[in-house]
Amino acid sequence: QWQLVESGGGLVQPGGSLRLSCVASGLNSDGFAVGWFRRAPGKERGGIACISINGLNTNYAGSVKGRFTVSGDNAKNTVYLQMNSLKPEDTAVYYCAAASHFSIDYCSVGESWYHSWGQGTQVTVSS
Repeated sequence: QWQLVESGGGLVQPGGSLRLSCVASGLNSDGFAVGWFRRAPGKERGGIACISINGLNTNYAGSVKGRFTVSGDNAKNTVYLQMNSLKPEDTAVYYCAAASHFSIDYCSVGESWYHSWGQGTQVTVSS
């Protein structure tokens, strides 16, 4: 059974930075893509970033492009989301999820592709 655990959330001032981590366990050796999603208060969950199985390709939603960076460390089974220039509208619960159906060099932030989810970590951007 796949398990993903997010960490690194917290309270940060506008303009600040945070790095979220997503540690995966129980996953098969064929590899998986990882997506990051968030649910802001009163809004539906939406995809913001992903990294392909081989780690060479990423995709971002327009709202975070240029500010957020997703990266992976295969040796640690960990994917990171570096978030810079944070804004109050980035306040949300952030989730990571795994998908095994993409080709090794592609990923999408479409939620329907992902089948294993973490429990989420809260990020609050406020002064």
